[in-house]
Amino acid sequence: MSLIAPPLSLYVHMPWCVKKCPYCDFNSHGVRSEPPPYEAYIDHLLADLDADRADFGATLEGRPIISIFFGGGTPSLFAPELIARLLDGVRRRLPLAADAEITLETNPGTVEHGRFDGYLAAGVNRLSFGVQSFDDDKLRRLGRIHSAAEAEAAVKSAQDAGYGNINLDLMYALPGQTLDGALADVERAIALAPTHVSHYQLTLEPNTAFAANPPPLPDDDHAWAMQEACEQRLAAAGYGQYEISAYARPDRRCVHNLNYWRFGDYLGIGGGAHGKLSHAGVDQVRRRWKVRHPRAYLQAAGGPARIGGDAVIEAAELPFEYMLNALRLVDGVPLAEFAAYTGLPAASIAPALADARQRGWLHDDPQRLQATALGQRFLNDVIASFLS
Repeated sequence: MSLIAPPLSLYVHMPWCVKKCPYCDFNSHGVRSEPPPYEAYIDHLLADLDADRADFGATLEGRPIISIFFGGGTPSLFAPELIARLLDGVRRRLPLAADAEITLETNPGTVEHGRFDGYLAAGVNRLSFGVQSFDDDKLRRLGRIHSAAEAEAAVKSAQDAGYGNINLDLMYALPGQTLDGALADVERAIALAPTHVSHYQLTLEPNTAFAANPPPLPDDDHAWAMQEACEQRLAAAGYGQYEISAYARPDRRCVHNLNYWRFGDYLGIGGGAHGKLSHAGVDQVRRRWKVRHPRAYLQAAGGPARIGGDAVIEAAELPFEYMLNALRLVDGVPLAEFAAYTGLPAASIAPALADARQRGWLHDDPQRLQATALGQRFLNDVIASFLS
């Protein structure tokens, strides 16, 4: 079966933050005594994009960008004028869909964001605030440099500037957190009336300060109780769960993340950025990533040295790669999309599907890939069953 090219997005990685948090395993680098070369970085991002366009020209032909996501790090350390310059450069190089979603991650501390009206004028139409908690003690334990009051003030400031599409990131199962504390965070988030809430469990990732010196965290049963109670509260407030950790008002699901979860394509520019492209003519799915450290990325100046790795996903690995994304969606995906976006026949995963359905992990629907409630709870096991 021939592979069909899915929708296309653009991910832009901004690698600097004011201070590295002890739980963070992202490619982020705390700002030291000298300010980062923000303007030069914008130039290198556009050079990176030019080089990717030269490499993948035929694959990109005629495909509009449906979403752009500025991640980090803390992208809002970049002034609105620099974000505008980058977006103008992107528009000159690639077609953007008329309703393209453009998200900028920002942190609530006043030293970590520019003017919200400036970002709006630049074309950023969605903001994602890294709040994490509205409890000042928990924020201190997480190494955050903002307070709960600053978080609330920043969100209101963005709304006053004209933003009507705002996500709040919240974490639960925090050091010393109780069920009541987790629910209190959700209540304060709801009171701010965001359109989207990302609510995810704090986990100890390798190579982080928390992994080396673990804080006291709630056990699995308490964490599960927090997840269930907060999910019910968000649902009662009108936030529908559409992915394991994502809740949205009607018609406000994150377009960019949905494209990831549906195995869509995306270009990745910036230090450590990952991309994934489907080459329909040769039935190949390729991943490319850029060198991680900002210094090495800047030294590459848009040349071949900017590439940290480039590989075709082997056919035997595609089922696992696909399920790793698609089964996170609460409503699942049509089975037909598996064949369309991997180029593999549905028969290639028939034994694994039958086993997962027999275990009660997937709904017994021949037209749809959708995890049951049991499957969602043991999703890692479900996905692992599709390993070659």
